[in-house]
Amino acid sequence: MQGKDPFEQGAGSILRQPKAVWATAGASVVAFMGIGLVDPILPSIAKGLEATPSQVSLLFTSYFLITAVAMLVTGFVSSRIGGRKTLLAGLALVVVFAALSGTSSSVGELVGFRAGWGLGNALFVSTALAVIVGAAAGGSSAAILLYESALGLGMACGPLVGALLGDASWRYPFFGTAALMAIGFICITAFLKEQPRPARKTSLLDPVKALGHGGLASVATSAFFYNYAFFTILAFTPFVLNMTPYKSGAVFFAWGLLLAVFSVLVAPRLQERFGSLKVLGASLVLLAVDLLILGYGNHTAAIVCTIVSGAFIGMNNTVYTELALGVSDAPRPVASAGYNFVRWFAAAAAPYLAPKIEEWSNIHIPFVVAAATAVVGAVVVWIRRAALTHEAVELEPKHATEDSVTVFAD
Repeated sequence: MQGKDPFEQGAGSILRQPKAVWATAGASVVAFMGIGLVDPILPSIAKGLEATPSQVSLLFTSYFLITAVAMLVTGFVSSRIGGRKTLLAGLALVVVFAALSGTSSSVGELVGFRAGWGLGNALFVSTALAVIVGAAAGGSSAAILLYESALGLGMACGPLVGALLGDASWRYPFFGTAALMAIGFICITAFLKEQPRPARKTSLLDPVKALGHGGLASVATSAFFYNYAFFTILAFTPFVLNMTPYKSGAVFFAWGLLLAVFSVLVAPRLQERFGSLKVLGASLVLLAVDLLILGYGNHTAAIVCTIVSGAFIGMNNTVYTELALGVSDAPRPVASAGYNFVRWFAAAAAPYLAPKIEEWSNIHIPFVVAAATAVVGAVVVWIRRAALTHEAVELEPKHATEDSVTVFAD
């Protein structure tokens, strides 16, 4: 891509934001903590509930499968009851099901409660992105960086909190998450005013129809394959590392820190210099190489490659989010829902398939498959690069107008 990059324009300062934006971003940190929270305690959960790795991996599968399907519901709900009420409904569901997860007496119960947790998280996370994009000072670039900061911080803190609380009991991280999300509920209630509802209500099929746009469909398809690689690392690697909760938590804390730094600080600079699509393609290929070394290296190499993968994942997350929000003419909440509907299915598949592939073959092959999917994601971006770039440039004025509209004021 030559010349000005349509996805990196004037991010401004992400620190000068209204209180409502900070309240939403803070609750988002805790929401993303819930994804990586179980990472360091997966072996402990398997031992405590007498479950196999493939059974415990269903904690991710049920969570993300419900999250994917719920993406079709979020816009439908928020366009009828408003963004604030949707956020609070999502938070309330997370509080209830996270607490129930801590009371589970079997892996089946825990998987079921995680599904309810996934529904709440879908309602909250997708709406939070739309709220932050609409309200953040500095336009969409600043908003996306703020959102990615929350994601990175949550991903980093989740394993650490899981390790600290999980060292005493695998149940405590779930209770801790419920308590933190309850605080988020209070903050949203106090600082976020109701935003104007859209003139047109979103139907359940609008996100699917939005995927009829070639650019958005291409981004979602590429992100689907990337997410398979991403969640192979997140859900399968803890069993490969086979470390204590503290050590595993430290590994994924370092992983999350790199994810945060590269998503917020490094990715924008590389995008400005080389262009978003080149950065994304190179990062996906490097992630594939990292996965192969992780799968075939010794234990030390596996630890190092797990941590380093956070850098590539951070860059990918930022670029994919910007592409999804800017490449089509669909309203951003609808485009985001359609994009997430597709990509979260891979997040549901990887935690289940990776242990199964190991059972059918050996410990190396799940990482070979994940590396291959990362390469496929890069190939999709390369094949569709012209359409992605040209359509984004044409739609830039329209999205800039959207950015200038403040959906709520504090």
